[in-house]
Amino acid sequence: MKTNSSAITRVVDKNIPYLSSAVAIWRPRAVLRSWPGVAIALVIALSATFISSNYGGPQLLYALFFGLAFHFLASDPTCKPGIEFCSKVLLRTGVALLGARITFNQIASVGVTPLLIVVGGLVATLGFGYLLAKWLKRPITEGILSGGSVAICGASAALAISAVLPQTKENEKFTLLTVVGVTSLSTLAMIVYPLLVKLLGFDPTEAGVFIGGTIHDVAQVVGAGYLVSNHTGDVATFVKLTRVACLVPVVLGLSIMFKRKDGKSEVDAPPLVPFFLIGFVWLVITNSLGLIPQEVNGWINNASRACLVIAIAALGVKTSFQSLASLGWRPVIMLVMETVWIAAFVAIAVLLTR
Repeated sequence: MKTNSSAITRVVDKNIPYLSSAVAIWRPRAVLRSWPGVAIALVIALSATFISSNYGGPQLLYALFFGLAFHFLASDPTCKPGIEFCSKVLLRTGVALLGARITFNQIASVGVTPLLIVVGGLVATLGFGYLLAKWLKRPITEGILSGGSVAICGASAALAISAVLPQTKENEKFTLLTVVGVTSLSTLAMIVYPLLVKLLGFDPTEAGVFIGGTIHDVAQVVGAGYLVSNHTGDVATFVKLTRVACLVPVVLGLSIMFKRKDGKSEVDAPPLVPFFLIGFVWLVITNSLGLIPQEVNGWINNASRACLVIAIAALGVKTSFQSLASLGWRPVIMLVMETVWIAAFVAIAVLLTR
């Protein structure tokens, strides 16, 4: 019996459009069209990595700023396919690979009370972002995106959440602003929070809970925690990993939220359960069962970081300073207020649970 390949293609295109488009990306013709844009994003990412490694500073922020300088290539027909590939496919791949950094034992080792504080702070910050967006008369998606990035894991959470929100140019621009904002605020917090925990009189464990429960990006959490002490650094890392693990239910919930009741998706919305989210959960489970060798785990973590840096570089190329400035002062105020909110929430919770 012969198989009608065109009929199969039509069925896939009709019923699984996301899978169909994902497969289409890897066709030889698509790869040939994409390589110039991919090469540009890769060179930008390597430049950002070199500057960060040799002179210090946040790698993702450098990649974004360098990408913004090449905005003139965003509309170039030769570069555009590769830039789109990096900003979407590599972005989702990098987020999925984050799962290899987490195990259930790490999450359980922080104890029940810090876990409740982290979850409480996450929910409160998401709710605060929603209310703040309404108060400032901004789109609700901006409040959810900024609140989620502050509450969970900074730039990585912003990218993951933006992937399940309606894909509009306005949301894309706000995602970039959020990445810039949370990375900058996280770097500032890495310097300020070790001093703050001493002023508040926190012991090493309490300091770890505060630092891990408030700073946005993982790298800055580790830096700030170990500035205080090794024990504080360990606790801060575990608490931060718990926040990162919350990325799964939050993104899944938002994916369901942004589906219409009649079953039809919003414009350009991804599937109900995104493939990158399934990959994230699978890697968490696999890593928890000890099925990923340590060396392989290191490769996966490096691959995740590389994908995210390249994706950020591509997103930078797609946006100009002028488009970011057009968002106005309200989004910046949102990020600052959400950062202050989660810091106050966790600090008060730690003091009350002594």
